[in-house]
Amino acid sequence: MFSLPPGAYIVRYREYVKIPDDCIALAIPRSSLLRMGATLYTAVWDPGYKGRGYGLLAVFNNRGIVLEKGAQIAQLVYIKMTGRTSFTYRGTFYGER
Repeated sequence: MFSLPPGAYIVRYREYVKIPDDCIALAIPRSSLLRMGATLYTAVWDPGYKGRGYGLLAVFNNRGIVLEKGAQIAQLVYIKMTGRTSFTYRGTFYGER
């Protein structure tokens, strides 16, 4: 269990994902996280990305929050692209574990 006072925290997602070449994905905070007074800041997950991503957890609740280890804090939403991408992700974080 993690007791987090107000502040910003880097979180690493538990699941290893593979974004299809014809999609992008967005990590959206779960409503239970929002009700506690916290949110996630994330970026677009590029077509072809494989790995475990990171996000920025921001705790705004003046009393802090408590999270259990392995708590589900985000939902990954896939968006199918209407056109093809010029290239798929092969950057620094490709295949990270």
